[in-house]
Amino acid sequence: MDPQFKTEPIGKLGILPVKGCEELAKKIDYYLVRSRKERENDHFDEYKRSTYIIDADYVRFGSGEGKCVIKESVRGFDIFILCDPFNWGVTYTMYGKETMMSPDDHFANLKRALSAIEGKAKRISVLMPMLYEGRQHKRTRRESLDCAEMLRELCEGYGVENIVTFDAHDPRVQNAIPNKGFESVQPSYQFIKALLKNVDDIHIDRDHIMIVSPDEGGMGRCIYLANVLGVELGAFYKRRDYSKVVDGSNPIVAHTFLGDGVGGKDCIVIDDMISSGGSMIEVAEKLKQAGAGRVFMYSSFGLFCNGYDAFDKAYEDGIFDKVFTTNLVYNSPELLSKPWYINIDMSKYCAYIIDTINHDESLSGLLDPKERIYSKLAEYGFGPLAKK
Repeated sequence: MDPQFKTEPIGKLGILPVKGCEELAKKIDYYLVRSRKERENDHFDEYKRSTYIIDADYVRFGSGEGKCVIKESVRGFDIFILCDPFNWGVTYTMYGKETMMSPDDHFANLKRALSAIEGKAKRISVLMPMLYEGRQHKRTRRESLDCAEMLRELCEGYGVENIVTFDAHDPRVQNAIPNKGFESVQPSYQFIKALLKNVDDIHIDRDHIMIVSPDEGGMGRCIYLANVLGVELGAFYKRRDYSKVVDGSNPIVAHTFLGDGVGGKDCIVIDDMISSGGSMIEVAEKLKQAGAGRVFMYSSFGLFCNGYDAFDKAYEDGIFDKVFTTNLVYNSPELLSKPWYINIDMSKYCAYIIDTINHDESLSGLLDPKERIYSKLAEYGFGPLAKK
């Protein structure tokens, strides 16, 4: 699906990756260059370039302080800054010791890039697949509202016009910047495509598949996908111990299932992120105990904060069959080598989104993927468009 645009681009396109986003930026750039190469356009000489990536360095001093140096002019450009605050694979040297970059360090580099632009760009958008401090979006006691403050700082302090994120933990955080663009994109189509491609004997129908939400907070994305696929929906709710706080939250006592029987059905457990993975594994185990067939886990973001040992054991014990996550956050080489892991490449989709915003056209066709899902299902003989 190569987009055809009716309007001129708002300005010369520039992709500026924050440190740690270079690989994703190269993939996005590949699709942009390829798409525009064959497109008729006489808007300006630099519409078709060999690369849209802006050359920049993120320098660190021995004390740990840093700066961003942009090595080419960005005057008049429509700049898209890519930032992955959760890339734990990036390190720097401070006082002679190697230090892993934290989300705070990545956010500081993003602000350095914005500062280095010096107001010369025509427009600035930030593509941050997983929102920095996205889980700290509400206040239940005397505590910080980090996500809202982050959005206000970028838009009101640095002049960012558009924020593009994926599967926001709570998209209502956009209320912090009501006069700026905020898009929370769901990678539903890309997941269905990867599921059909990597599981040969999958049957997408009401008799063989159930979509399962691991908690009440994730019901929205699961309801949408269950309705589009025409399958049953189940959900767990988390029973918590509100008498104590562990690692910043009330610990989960148990997961209780709500829904019809899962006996013999393949279950797809869907959440926005896998952090430690404990909840997902417990949910999968309970589904297996209830008689489920295969269990597939899908999450937009695979953080695996506690490593992969628990997943390795659960896989060996037959608790689940595959885990699907995207390349929108850092995936370690070790994760990519796991027999239970499937990586979903989102770079082409990101290129479409950037290209569309650059032309100042509506994203509606990209944000609602049901027609593309129906078409993909039909290729495998499923869904309402399949030939009977």
